[in-house]
Amino acid sequence: MLKSKVALSACLLGCTCRYDGNNNLNENLLILLDAYEIVPFCPEDHCFGTPRPTMDLVKNEDNVEAISNETQKNISRPIREYAQNFFRVNPNITLFIGKDRSPSCAVKSGKIYDVEKNLLDKKGTGLMAQVALDLGIESWDAETYEASHTS
Repeated sequence: MLKSKVALSACLLGCTCRYDGNNNLNENLLILLDAYEIVPFCPEDHCFGTPRPTMDLVKNEDNVEAISNETQKNISRPIREYAQNFFRVNPNITLFIGKDRSPSCAVKSGKIYDVEKNLLDKKGTGLMAQVALDLGIESWDAETYEASHTS
């Protein structure tokens, strides 16, 4: 029997791909996902390497973009291209679980700032998570998924 596929932030698997070179290994989450085939992803590591400068989600006019805290440049394009390609190459993903508060992976926990870095929202969506949602894929922040699926 084929397992359903879950796209999972690679740092949650223990991959050292966080911006600071660490990981966010979540063994309890991995136990909950035992029935799935896990397809790891990390757009930030793929696009910018690890370690890397931090980025923030910034709303300008009607768009939310990833802005490098080091260069102040918009670095959204490679993240969105990675996400679109990821889902094109993995068309059978039925569940997306992203790292909470990540500018790429957060589903409902990303911080969104205005251009002056004033906090606008703590429930924003990261760039890759937005692609998953746009494709109609069931999407969760890791902490929320774990809390709602633990008895």
